[in-house]
Amino acid sequence: MVNGDRNDLVDTLRLLALFGICIVNIVFLGLPSEAALGMPAAGPDRIAAFLVEALFQAKFFLLFSFLFGWGIHVQARAARRVDACFGCRYFRRTGALALLGVLHALLVFTGDILLLYALLAVLFWPLRDLPPGRLLAIAAAMLPLALAMTIALGVSLPDGSPPEATSAGPGLGGDFADTVRARLADWPATFAFLLAFQGPLAFAAYAAGLAAAKSGWLERQAGPDGAWRQPQPLLPWLLAIGLPLNLAYAAVAGGWFDDADPMLQLLGFAAIVPGAPVLSAAYLLLAIRLSGGLRLPRWWRQAGRNSLSSYVLQGVLAGLVFGGYGLGLFGELGHARLLAVGLLVALAAVTAVGAIADRVGRGPLEAVLRRITYGRT
Repeated sequence: MVNGDRNDLVDTLRLLALFGICIVNIVFLGLPSEAALGMPAAGPDRIAAFLVEALFQAKFFLLFSFLFGWGIHVQARAARRVDACFGCRYFRRTGALALLGVLHALLVFTGDILLLYALLAVLFWPLRDLPPGRLLAIAAAMLPLALAMTIALGVSLPDGSPPEATSAGPGLGGDFADTVRARLADWPATFAFLLAFQGPLAFAAYAAGLAAAKSGWLERQAGPDGAWRQPQPLLPWLLAIGLPLNLAYAAVAGGWFDDADPMLQLLGFAAIVPGAPVLSAAYLLLAIRLSGGLRLPRWWRQAGRNSLSSYVLQGVLAGLVFGGYGLGLFGELGHARLLAVGLLVALAAVTAVGAIADRVGRGPLEAVLRRITYGRT
């Protein structure tokens, strides 16, 4: 259902992305780099790691990026309605996201995406007025760049994985000061990896999301009774293409074919470039299909509407689970248990933020971002 600029499907998609992102991030929040990136010894952990790589890695952040692009059109339309300076709002919001990203990376999680989103938003500004067709062409043009960057990572890094932590001392398992020092040491290399690995695909998703907003594609999925249609003839094809590509990537990234020819390994690793967007698109269509008969709890819908607070709270809660200032479980759980922890952390975060937003109107970080963007609450 669409209410003005409030699109319930978008809130549902954000909620879905929050769960997927948490499942991916929890491994890097709860394990040392060598354990997070290496092949687990135990069978259940190997299966869990493989499933996360195949079905979650790089898919849900693309869905979030698509929605970020969609939101640019919504923000521009809102500014036009009140004759406000959209550029002023846009760059105030982008600057606030960048600052929050730096703080999030240092205080919560080095794999932060907020700063990356802010940098890409600056680069995306000149494209804001392009028609949908041109935006989709730009999205397609980013794929060769993403492929080149991914191949370069696969060649330059031993297994195409992010650089291992360089910090000494207790690191992420220590007290809060120890974790901040560890993140400060590890963040530059981690951010450089994320910029290369995620940047081009996220930029493509921005363009696709803005094109979808300008063409009214999401709105057209709603029937006259407010229920979401089920029109997706492309869904089986997207799954048929996306699943094998992502399975190939997961097998190589997980070290299942370490004895294979290096060129085949590189091709398998690079399969994530076409595979992730295709499977992310399949998830988008699948969510549209399922959401017609799905009525989420009000708190969860509020959490999707306040996704910034939900995203940051995931890392805060994970810190309390893994850090020495909390339960101290850093490095103690395997991938299978971390999968369950990720679901629980995501559930706790969206429930807490949803409850707060339902009571006071919006999440705490959304209130800060709104004040900076609009100069009011």
